[in-house]
Order: sequence, then C-alpha cells, then structure tokens
Amino acid sequence: MKKKILDLIKKKDKQKIVVLTAYSKNVASILDKHCDIILVGDSLGSVLYNFKSTRQVTLETMINHSKSVRLGIKKSLMVVDMPYNTYRNPSEALKNSRLVMKETKCDAVKLEGGKKIIPIVKRLIKNKIPVMGHVGILPQTDKKFTFKGKKLKESVRLIKDTKLLENAGVFSIVLECVETKLSKKISNHIKIPTIGIGSSVNCDGQVLVIDDLTGLSQSKLKFVKKFVDITKMIENGVKKFKSEVLKKQFPKAKHSFSK
Repeated sequence: MKKKILDLIKKKDKQKIVVLTAYSKNVASILDKHCDIILVGDSLGSVLYNFKSTRQVTLETMINHSKSVRLGIKKSLMVVDMPYNTYRNPSEALKNSRLVMKETKCDAVKLEGGKKIIPIVKRLIKNKIPVMGHVGILPQTDKKFTFKGKKLKESVRLIKDTKLLENAGVFSIVLECVETKLSKKISNHIKIPTIGIGSSVNCDGQVLVIDDLTGLSQSKLKFVKKFVDITKMIENGVKKFKSEVLKKQFPKAKHSFSK
C-alpha cells in the first residue's frame, strides 16, 4: 500500500481528514495546500454539464478532467470516481480502473456499493489498485435520495457492508447521508477512516463538492454549507470589466503592444 494511503489511515482517531472535489488544474492547485484528499467526483456531471444524474458521466470525461486535476496536485491523495456502468463485473472494473490509473496518474479509485461489489474490490486490490468505498446514498443507482439508517434492517446492512469493504481491502469509506448515530457506530466499528457527506461530525473526515462550498452551485441540500460566495466576487469583477470597457479605460497602454 502506498505511503500516502498508510499515512491517511493513521490519521483515524487522531486528526480529521479534509476532502474536497476538483475538476480542473487551477482549482486543484488551490485545494492541494489544504486537503488530505482531492476527489475527482462524478458530481462533475451535474456541476459542470447540467446532467440530471451522474449516470450520464462517461469514463472519457472522468479521465480528461482527472488529467487536468493531476497537474495541480503536489501533496494530496488523488482519488477518481469510477463512473456508472464501468465496473459491472471484476473484469470490466479491472480494465477500466487500470486505464484510469494509467491515464490520470491518480492514487486510487472510488466505487459505490457494499456486498455486491466485494468481488470487484478484491480483484482491483489484488492487482494493486487502491480503492475507496462509498455507502449510504449511492447517486449512481439510488432512485430516492433520502438519508440512510431510518430502519434497523438498513442500519444492520450498512454496518455489515462497511465491514465487508474493510475486510476486502478498501483504505477508506465515504458515508453519504447516513444517520448521525449510525455514522458514529460505523466509524467506531471499522479501523479505516470514514469520510462523511451529510453524515454528521462523527465521521473521521468530511467531503464537500467545491462548487457547493463556494456558492457556485446554489445548492439547497441540507448538508451543504456555503463558506464563501464566489458568485458575487465574479459578478463584481465582471461589472468592473464592463465599466472600464465602456468608458475606454481598458485596455491601457500597458496592456497593449506597440513598436
């Protein structure tokens, strides 16, 4: 296992883990100074392409954005989401994950699911492809986006799934919209880090979509917090540009070329 991943696992119960998404070099280079993990999420489908679901994201799209993100990362662990229908069986998963690792130079891939994907996870890890798990709400397959852990049966299944994923060799698991007490129980039940999104402070780390954090997405999701309003900053800059263009104040001589 890579030193970066081993170092990440050691942070469990000692230091919270910071994770954000990035889809380009420029953003990744900013996040790299502050994050433990930078995730190239298939959330780019809705964030950048206005897709109705992540199912429309292709492997080619993920690879292209990941190549850009890789250029902006020096220290963070880089994880890439494997998109929908690219890991339906162990052979397909290995072929596509190898391609992603080769083309993007990422450190690991992330797969959604529990018990059903265990044979796939084992095949990847056997072939030295590090895997991050993802349980709770599964955007690629769930039809209803309601938090998980309401019923005892569901809670028991999630606990079992996370333990199965840990035993299969994943180095970390994203818990998406998992009930507060259940996320604590899971985090205490396994020895690898849990990364929460809508799953309370009980997880070992937290992840947000960068466009949600900055206010670019105008998201209304319960678990999203806007830490800065980039939209207003961009609009102010555009207004100044427009004003200077109309008043013939831009470009000045220093912005132009002359003999």
